[in-house]
Amino acid sequence: MAAAAKPAVPAGLYPKQASQNPKSRSVVLPNLKPKTNVKRPSQLKGGLIVSCQAPAHSPLHNAQIIAAFAQTALNNGAVGVRIDSPAHIQSVRQQLPTAPIIGLWKRFFNGYDVYITPRFTEAQAICQAGADILAIDATDRTRPDGETLAGLIECIHQELGKPVMADVDTLENARLAVAAGADCVGTTLYGYTAATQDDSPPAFSLLASLHQTLTVPLLCEGGITSPEAARQALNLGAYAVVVGTAITGIDAKVKAYSAACNP
Repeated sequence: MAAAAKPAVPAGLYPKQASQNPKSRSVVLPNLKPKTNVKRPSQLKGGLIVSCQAPAHSPLHNAQIIAAFAQTALNNGAVGVRIDSPAHIQSVRQQLPTAPIIGLWKRFFNGYDVYITPRFTEAQAICQAGADILAIDATDRTRPDGETLAGLIECIHQELGKPVMADVDTLENARLAVAAGADCVGTTLYGYTAATQDDSPPAFSLLASLHQTLTVPLLCEGGITSPEAARQALNLGAYAVVVGTAITGIDAKVKAYSAACNP
């Protein structure tokens, strides 16, 4: 099925659903049993991961500019970056050969709400581009081409030898993702699915529940708008914190300031 054209999602933002239906770098995450030759990034622990993305309509949506964002983030203390699309991942990898990259590919398909690395095709492409960890939608929503979450995770481990970051919205979906073999869990989709459309990130309550229930590393992502909030996430049990719009969302920030100056 061909990907359908759809407006790009702003960096770090995941739109609420209107529908009611609902060979890596040598590193190791704790409390995880090895799966084939999968290696995991321990240098992310306790640190900041910057999501370097830009809306498709923005002049900043350029591979070289995204790589500059990533370089700036790492120069100033970030322990890794989260990058969307093979082209941008490849650009970052070329400029930063040893940087930890969480890769994803947002692709939209008619009739499906899942768009963060929805199939193995996308996972393989971002792996080949240079991603160290592959982020995927790990909600219970239907995937294109009949693929399943468990099947996708198994293929990533067996065929690509990469760890999987499960982007979830609820505790139950996190449990299912870990049972399917996910190596770490992110709160990325909290507030952006039918099941959580009445909730707003940051997902501190979800994070606390995940910390009490799961043993895999937890990444708090979404709605972190201040250094204090990042510290709070770590105090609640996050392994690392992912921040996007609050750091790299120039388009959204300028619009907000402009609106305030010109009500």
